[in-house]
Amino acid sequence: MTHKHSADLPTPGEFLRRLSSQDFLDFGLQQIAYIRPILVDDKRAFALHAADGTPLQIMESMGSAIGLARHNDLEPVTVH
Repeated sequence: MTHKHSADLPTPGEFLRRLSSQDFLDFGLQQIAYIRPILVDDKRAFALHAADGTPLQIMESMGSAIGLARHNDLEPVTVH
């Protein structure tokens, strides 16, 4: 088995600069869900989105949006 030495590995900054536009869009797609407050019929609700911005669900409370994200093995991140 061949091991790469740390000198052969790119720095985090180099790695990010090498990402294609599509790679950057897909970054975190399977790990992160964004939650942001919205208004639905003049009532506060919480929109759950995939990392690429795809709408997933609208929930009545922040807690239920966080719970849904975690239930689907996604790390919830709030957006204000």
